Amino acid sequence: MREGAPVRLAKSTSNLFRFRADQSGGLEVGRLNRVLSVDPVARTAQVQGMTTYEDLVDATLPHGLMPLVVPQLKTITLGGAVAGLGIESTSFRNGLPHESVRELEVLTGQGDVVVAKPDDDLFRGFPNSYGTLGYALRLEIELEPVKPFVRLRHVPFGSAAECAEVIAQVCADGSADFVDGTVFSADEMYLTLGNFVDIAPATSDYTGNQIYYRSIQRLRHDHLTIKDYLWRWDTDWFWCSRAFGAQNPVVRRMWPKRYLRSDVYRSLVARYRRFKPPSTREPVIQDVEIPVSALAEFLGFFHREIGISPIWLCPVRLRTSEGWPLYPMDPDVLYVNVGFWSEVPVRPGERMGDRNRMIEHEVARLGGHKSLYSDSYYEETDFWDKYNGPAYRSLKEKYDQTNRLPDLYAKCVRGR
Repeated sequence: MREGAPVRLAKSTSNLFRFRADQSGGLEVGRLNRVLSVDPVARTAQVQGMTTYEDLVDATLPHGLMPLVVPQLKTITLGGAVAGLGIESTSFRNGLPHESVRELEVLTGQGDVVVAKPDDDLFRGFPNSYGTLGYALRLEIELEPVKPFVRLRHVPFGSAAECAEVIAQVCADGSADFVDGTVFSADEMYLTLGNFVDIAPATSDYTGNQIYYRSIQRLRHDHLTIKDYLWRWDTDWFWCSRAFGAQNPVVRRMWPKRYLRSDVYRSLVARYRRFKPPSTREPVIQDVEIPVSALAEFLGFFHREIGISPIWLCPVRLRTSEGWPLYPMDPDVLYVNVGFWSEVPVRPGERMGDRNRMIEHEVARLGGHKSLYSDSYYEETDFWDKYNGPAYRSLKEKYDQTNRLPDLYAKCVRGR
């Protein structure tokens, strides 16, 4: 890599949905993918930044431990989750992945290796920086104990208001170890409440012909091994495998089981986008955090204006009150992450991106927060108002004075 050239990571996998034209070169980090150690007494793990959660879970479960938050897709990396987005059904009690990091070793844009701890500005400013301040080389993270099985209860609701009320109650009373939800329509949705158990009468298997999200409508109770529970969404990329025919019973029987996984589907999307003709359909692939008090209103807007289903619900509350400068969530508020991943037709008189702009506006109006792993359409002034421009510029000047790394707005909105 020539001196002074812009720096990007050269890596074989990604869970981002901001597609760019292929770029040559890049910083080769593929070998920084090891679990360095697991301390079962201290309940911590030392991992490298490109370690996937799949590998980390494989290393911790034999000790009866797991990360406090295990994002739902196997190839999400520790560094990616901490610098960007990671969330799952323990987030109502354990927050976001960066909140269980104890120490962070970062290669900055200046070329320095900085060991950042909770009182350091880089430690607190690294989340939501998406590789524009530096790259995580090593992380020390907290772990928590697990039991062998998870008992699931799928609770049906006919209205979003009632569902939101119960989400708030369950997250407050601590009766569940895991909480998430699935919305199939405006009048059919389910909360899935999970609890650790030592013994299961029988366990379901959603890694082959059976499809997890379909079981939610069919069953009221279920049991999974802890490992299968953690990866219940990966086999069918939530429900997005249907776009490739993988849910057709005939196709599924012929589809090799080892290829029923999210990274395979994501690579198929990337190849398709590279060669597809101009489209009249707008991708709407987003995760947004909405205050639980406004969840019913947001879902009403979404059903009316966007019309994608199913929708994922995942409650989240920050663990601590210190806050994270670039991750502007109120630590006193219970949010619900609303995830939706599909395409919609461009309506007469609309521009490509207008439906995403509507979502951005509604999220802001309701006091919510939008993750930046996919397309964003903010004007620059509005973007920096929402994502703490002054704090970001201060960090950028300190850790990347020569702008070897892309700017956050340029990377997340302009796609550079």
